[in-house]
This record gives sequence, C-alpha cells and structure tokens, in this order.
Amino acid sequence: MRQRTAHIIRNTRETQIQLDLNLDGTGLGQLSSGVPFLDHMLDQIVRHGLIDIHLVCNGDRDIDDHHSVEDCGIVLGQGLSSALGDKAGVRRYGHAYVPLDESLSRVVVDLSGRPGLFYHIPFVRARIGHFDVDLFREFFQAVVNHAAMTVHIENLSGSNAHHQIESVFKAFARALRMAIEPDLRLGDQLPSTKGLL
Repeated sequence: MRQRTAHIIRNTRETQIQLDLNLDGTGLGQLSSGVPFLDHMLDQIVRHGLIDIHLVCNGDRDIDDHHSVEDCGIVLGQGLSSALGDKAGVRRYGHAYVPLDESLSRVVVDLSGRPGLFYHIPFVRARIGHFDVDLFREFFQAVVNHAAMTVHIENLSGSNAHHQIESVFKAFARALRMAIEPDLRLGDQLPSTKGLL
C-alpha cells in the first residue's frame, strides 16, 4: 500500500497553517492551533483515530477564534483528501458510539466524495470556558467540505458541554479510523459501484 501522508500549507491574511498528517500512524500529535480547547479536541482524533497529526496555526485570535478553528478544519479536510488519494481499498464507511460519563455520541462517516454534514448537538451551554461551541459546527463543516465526505454527528445525551463535544470528537475519530482502514477483501478496488469516489 502506498504511503498515506499529506503535507498542507495554507496562508491567508487571517491564518497561516502547516499540517503534516499520516493516516497509518500510531497516535502521535503535535498540536498548536493557538486555541487550547481545539488542541484538546484534535488530540482525540490523534489518539483514538491513530492518525499522526502535526499542526501549527498562527491566526488572528485578537479578533476571535473563528478563523483559526475553521481554517484548521479546512486544512485537516485537505490533508485527509490528499492522503486518501483515490480511496482504493478502504472500507469507506465507519461508525462509532462513544460515551463519556453521562454523554453519549454517535458519528457515522462515508468517504463518499460528496460533502455533507448532518449535525445535531444540543449543547447545554454556549461556551466551554472561553470557547464558543458554535465554532465546532464550522470546524466539521470545513472538514467535510474539503475532504468530500459525508458525516452524521449526533449527541444523543449529555448534561456537560465538555463531555458532549469530547464524546463527539472521540466518536468521529473512531468512525474515521474504521472508514480509512484497508479492506483486505477489497484489495485495490474502489468501494463504489460508480468506480469513482
């Protein structure tokens, strides 16, 4: 199997980001988004997805966290797309239920080639520390748009906003790990009747 890695650089007037990603990693992360709570959530993707991620972002946080969070999602989506290539031989679909104490989340992933986010998290409060929870939708929308994947995200229960979003990120990591896994029975075929993803 070819090396499934990506190196992405994104420079705008709002953010400067570098990403190195290895889909066949061991869960190593060096994360410096400038947004500590986002780093904590990205670390869930690293640890539970077994995806090595080195990300550095310098953004206009004097305005707010929006550009940094969204652009980190853009770069992660671009990295996933680049590392997956034509997606030959992968499982394509992944799903996970993950609890974190009282919170339970379900995420389903399809590496469909079609961007679609179906997102339902009834947050119990609007901020986690200084972090605006609305930015998580922006993050995931950016990921699915640039990775061209369909993702269903649901927090099924939860009374602690930190637990709600952390269980979502853990479930996303596990679902993504399943979807990108090589399917030995498939060989180098595409998991699609269209012959294209």
